[in-house]
Amino acid sequence: MNPVLKVDQLSVQFDATRVLSELSFSVNKGESLAIIGPNGAGKTVLLRALIGSIPFSGTVQWAAGTQIGYVPQKLDLDRDIPITGFDFLRARVALAQKRALDVSSVLMQVGLPLEVASGPIGNLSGGQFQRVLIAFALVGDPSVLLLDEPTAGVDQPGEERLNELVHRLQQSKGLTVLFISHELSVVDRYATNVLCLGRVHPCFGPPRTLLTSETLRDLYGTEVKYHVHDH
Repeated sequence: MNPVLKVDQLSVQFDATRVLSELSFSVNKGESLAIIGPNGAGKTVLLRALIGSIPFSGTVQWAAGTQIGYVPQKLDLDRDIPITGFDFLRARVALAQKRALDVSSVLMQVGLPLEVASGPIGNLSGGQFQRVLIAFALVGDPSVLLLDEPTAGVDQPGEERLNELVHRLQQSKGLTVLFISHELSVVDRYATNVLCLGRVHPCFGPPRTLLTSETLRDLYGTEVKYHVHDH
């Protein structure tokens, strides 16, 4: 085992509200961890704690040399501002002091044509904009990708293409991936392990062990069904 991340007794509290309580789990190099649970369970809060953007108690230990790329569900960016996707990424390159990095090569990695990225970001589809955000994360040459519902607001064909893109990047770059998803069929297909946050105590383990009718009913408080992909 080669842990990239070890979390021990992680808790997050806002004023009198305890959002996460004593979470412990680990993620090995090259694995894919899916974080699932109903709205309000603290999934995004967990990712923010892992990158150190909010206070927490407990321990979050990343392996030495870990570089993190974070893809938020929503970006506080006015899509009407007069900037192209290409310029948006070029600004990221400058900020990261990666002057030798060719923006076109990053766009190629996420499958976004240069002519599309050269248009205003407001003209991009949801799926195209998510590819720009993934490219933004890749500029830092991460060893770990954290994705907060990367396919939210994207149509079904676009969802499938984005999920395949992330999987391909993981395989080609040897990335470790942590992602939030409400699509249990995607979790079943791509995740090495699943972290369940919900109405009862958290649980952690492989998809085929945790994605059972009983566990999902306890987690979501209702019957949940999903399509199982053949691996």
